Amino acid sequence: MQHKLSASLLALAASTALASPALAQEAKPAPLSDLVAKVQIPYESFKLDNGLTVLVNTDRKAPVVAVSVWYGVGSKNEPKGKTGFAHLFEHLMFNGTENVPGDFFTPLQQVGATDVNGTTWFDRTNYFETVPTAALDMVLMMESDRMGHLLGAVTQKVLDNQRAVVQNEKRQGDNNPYGIVEYEQLENLYPSGHPYHHSTIGSMADLDSASLEDVKGWFTDHYGPNNAILVLSGDIDAATAKAKVTKWFGNIKPGPQVKPVSAPVPTLPATVAKTIKDQVATTRIYRMWAVPGLDNPDYLPLDLAASVLGGLASSRLDDALVREQKVAVAVSADAEVFAQAAQFVIKADVTPGQDPAKVAAALDAEIAKFIKDGPTQDELLRAATSATANEIRGLERTGGFNGKAPTLAEGLLYNGTPEHYRQELDRTAKMTPAEVKAALGKWLTRPAFALTVEPGERTEGGEARGGFYTNGATGMRPAYFRDPDMPAKGVPAPAVAGADRSKLPAVGQLAPLDFPAIQRATLKNGIPVYFAKRSEVPTVSVRVSFDAGYAADPKSALGTESLLLSLMDEGTQKLSGSEFARERERLGANISLSATSDLTSFQVDALSPNLGASLGLLADVVRRPSLAPADLERVRTQQLTAISAEMKSPQALAARVLVPTLYGSHPYAFPSSGLGDAEVVKKLTREDLLAFHARWFRPDTARIFVVGDTTLDAVVKMLDDSFGNWPSNRMARPVKDFSAAVPAQKSRVILVDRPGSPQSFIMAGKVIDAKGTDDTVALNTANDILGGNFLGRINMNLREAKGWTYGAYNGVSEPLDKVRFQVIAPVQTDRTGDSLVEIKREIDEYGSTKGVTAEELDWSTKGSARELPGMFETSAAVLDGLAKIVNYQRPDDFYETLSARYGKMTAAEVDKAFRSKINSDGMVWVVVGDAAKVKPQLDKFGLPVEEMAAPK
Repeated sequence: MQHKLSASLLALAASTALASPALAQEAKPAPLSDLVAKVQIPYESFKLDNGLTVLVNTDRKAPVVAVSVWYGVGSKNEPKGKTGFAHLFEHLMFNGTENVPGDFFTPLQQVGATDVNGTTWFDRTNYFETVPTAALDMVLMMESDRMGHLLGAVTQKVLDNQRAVVQNEKRQGDNNPYGIVEYEQLENLYPSGHPYHHSTIGSMADLDSASLEDVKGWFTDHYGPNNAILVLSGDIDAATAKAKVTKWFGNIKPGPQVKPVSAPVPTLPATVAKTIKDQVATTRIYRMWAVPGLDNPDYLPLDLAASVLGGLASSRLDDALVREQKVAVAVSADAEVFAQAAQFVIKADVTPGQDPAKVAAALDAEIAKFIKDGPTQDELLRAATSATANEIRGLERTGGFNGKAPTLAEGLLYNGTPEHYRQELDRTAKMTPAEVKAALGKWLTRPAFALTVEPGERTEGGEARGGFYTNGATGMRPAYFRDPDMPAKGVPAPAVAGADRSKLPAVGQLAPLDFPAIQRATLKNGIPVYFAKRSEVPTVSVRVSFDAGYAADPKSALGTESLLLSLMDEGTQKLSGSEFARERERLGANISLSATSDLTSFQVDALSPNLGASLGLLADVVRRPSLAPADLERVRTQQLTAISAEMKSPQALAARVLVPTLYGSHPYAFPSSGLGDAEVVKKLTREDLLAFHARWFRPDTARIFVVGDTTLDAVVKMLDDSFGNWPSNRMARPVKDFSAAVPAQKSRVILVDRPGSPQSFIMAGKVIDAKGTDDTVALNTANDILGGNFLGRINMNLREAKGWTYGAYNGVSEPLDKVRFQVIAPVQTDRTGDSLVEIKREIDEYGSTKGVTAEELDWSTKGSARELPGMFETSAAVLDGLAKIVNYQRPDDFYETLSARYGKMTAAEVDKAFRSKINSDGMVWVVVGDAAKVKPQLDKFGLPVEEMAAPK
């Protein structure tokens, strides 16, 4: 759990809404105090006799309810020899109960649940899902059965399977560049035996040692209702919630009191310096300290300090090391805040060719200067405004990872009140530079853990890491702070007799999706505008989208657009990169530049009262970027470093091999990241970028999409001022040539050697005879059943039945032109060959003798229909849906008619959609892994093998 500033959602006066761009940029942003003063997450609470605390937030914007259950147990509660138990048990909670046998995802999929997940970290374990209101009783029965009726369903077979899945989750994380840094961080900052010394994933040895008796004991000791918080947020009121929760949870007996954990914040006796090697593109330098958690007021000034030092786009480290000295290609500072401790982590990626020792000295000098001087008032205001604005946007969601339900639960669990977010916001708005400077002087003048990660072969993997005790870890115990008491708010509700658990409650009448009406207008210069109103939060998102995308890159100049977008984000003709960053931070605006295969988009997510000023910035980025030569050389180096990093990442490397191979000379034959070819990027000139900008970014290739808390008339007036006066381009409109033939492929394996990899990354695919603009609803349903869903055959086989992977999936890409079928499966090394055989078998059988079953069709189509209201809960989702309707030439009611289509869909229709487009013939299978261990396994697969050496 990385703690972030919390906020919420009420509309504010839009005094600057109609300002012109020139005036808007000079207008004062809405005061932070105004934002904070009106933030509220209304809730009611009650407590059952068994100790279960329940919080209820009513939010009627969609016919869904977010259900979030938080247990006060995490990896910090694990004793010696039991590391990884909390997370392992989280997995077991999804594999059926005494009254709901089988995988929990099956009934949740059938009712259209969204945001379904469970997570474990140091201080807590949570389970959450957002469901249609009519399915709430079913989900409450399932959650209560997990809490009170689990142990009879936990078998040795289930334990062994999920142990294997978790161990592959660990291997998958370890396999990534910098994947073992967390072990170094925790083992060196915290002494052996400290609750935060070991990683949540645990050690392989401890996971191997977990017995059935052990895990049942873990449940009995920690999963009682008196150690849990249940939050319901959405289409529900407190009276209804009390009746339902009492019915399902009221007769569960309380468990033993969980013993409090002592977790003092340690201080290293002296600076600890360590250098390790890893498969990385460039040297990364870390400076880390253990600092206070949420139980000490100093966490908040430290959190804001991290933002000013290395979190904001205008941060001290960005300005000094990246923009000015150019000795780092990336920097960051972050306070990773937990309940009883935190890690203050600063890192810098060394610019290739620079001396790491000199970069480290420059980094240390900037840190020392910041500790000495503290932040300015303007820096602090920008940090606070940015964080508050981001949380306002995030809390449009009722559940998930950062919506209203988890915000209330986290506040109660860690700080004793669901209103902790309010207290935090108030403190944030009133925070002074002196307070931040004092916290820096108190905590960051202590000895640091100085870690350096250099390119090279690892001398140690993660297999033996993550344990309770380690050799050579350092640290000592200073005075420490304990968790505050956490009294539950509200009046106890009486317990009742047990509810009928003989079957899942019936799902009531489901409310259909009500997609916002699409309104249209045209700017003075002909740019079309598409608008959908959403007023739940005081935000507006505007996306200016151009018919370009990575497919617009010349075949001889792959990486052009990516370099251009990076450079456009570095300032305008009026503002330098740092000045531009500061302006958008003052406004609480996020401006993002992105591309897909076919489209290039410039988007601003603005606070409603600051929309006019924010649009002025967006227009300057799109129409008047500076493209300064000095900035070009810096972003060129950053892009080249990013390309090198892709060569070290298993998934990115697989994509760089597979996608260009499949598409040949077609415009889609580029690495899917769009970063392009290093040799091309080295040679691109400012004139090349200016020419691309003039050719592709122009009024006649533009569309503007708007969703949020404004009106069409108001936003068109602002857009006319910022984009409507953009003159037309006299050059002929550019066209991408999609007539190029896609090469016929022979089925084969391309084995990319990555020595020492603890997993093999499988990525396979083929281009199929379909376009993204085709009607692919039945085809997507077929892919859902094969492996596009957690319940799909490939994932259930490789993960849930065999435990060879943390997750395996397939799907069909969605470009406007030729699409590809693709399978992704990171698997344990010794099962690479077996996994290839199983994946191919599933595809072949699905396309021939084992078509869609009635049960599969039922869960897929019902889930796809019923999840629609939850899918479009947020403005961001509506914006994406609106853009797809327009760009894919779909009718305005496309999403509203999907439910009926799913209801009429037949197995024969789904089988035909798959079999007419997809089979394993001509599939190219890319495997990135340790060739010495993998190649001997490939004989059983029976396809030719091409070998590629590990990229340098």
